[in-house]
Amino acid sequence: MPNDTLHILVLLRETSDPRPPARVITRGAAISERGLRRLPNPLDLAALEEALRLKEQIGARVTVLTIGPNRLDDMVRLAYAMGADRGIRLWDHDLDGGDVVADARVLGRCIDILGPSLVFTGNRLLDRGDDPVPALAAALRSMPSISAAMALTLTKDGVEVLRISDRGGRQVVTASSPCTILFGAGGTLRYPSVDALAVALEATVEVWDTACLGLPFREIGAAGSRLASSEFNVPRPDPVRVATPDAGLPAFERILSLLSGGIKAREGRQHQLSADETADGIWRIFCEEGVAPGRMP
Repeated sequence: MPNDTLHILVLLRETSDPRPPARVITRGAAISERGLRRLPNPLDLAALEEALRLKEQIGARVTVLTIGPNRLDDMVRLAYAMGADRGIRLWDHDLDGGDVVADARVLGRCIDILGPSLVFTGNRLLDRGDDPVPALAAALRSMPSISAAMALTLTKDGVEVLRISDRGGRQVVTASSPCTILFGAGGTLRYPSVDALAVALEATVEVWDTACLGLPFREIGAAGSRLASSEFNVPRPDPVRVATPDAGLPAFERILSLLSGGIKAREGRQHQLSADETADGIWRIFCEEGVAPGRMP
């Protein structure tokens, strides 16, 4: 029986193809995008395939959302050719410079506007690894989020998901609707026909900007970021290598040694003084350095 009330929102993201002959062109301290090949994130396409499978089985509506420049229109048209019902691309220069908190706020607002029953996307990005934005957007909306999903079954009140647990195990998790499902694996993707591709070329891609979201400027992009650019730093170019911790040490000390990242602890002296003696010593240093004029009583 067709289920017209089930609305699935699929988030498609763009990744860089790491295979040659991609070229990386540097301009000073930045990396130019010229020479990088772009492709849809494979796990996002697996999420789209699962949404289309539910559409064929029960008649669900499938909406595809992308966030990025106009080159992502081709990704939306690919989703149209595969069987998606609606395609939306959101982009505005105000979104530049956003961190995961600002991006999650934008995605959460899109979820509020579209009102889907389920949100599908991939668990990881091909070129950048884990992406916390979808799970954080679900948390901001108090929605359940299930990661590393393999298969999904609809229930009366929500979904039952088979997911990959620790050490390759399998776990069955249930969640109420609406919820976010992050797929860590998927089946074989369908290949759109030539006729479907021809129709998708003429399909309309809805283009949204930040005015459609109704979010204040201070909450999106660089203005809404919790982390400023000055707070980022580069990794140590030549970290100090440390030996494997001795198995005879307590577990807590072994963990601290592993988490140190090869950075040796600084050596220093520890003073065991009373509060009055500490204050007198600090004041004496200030006087000797000329910061606080005066004499010790």
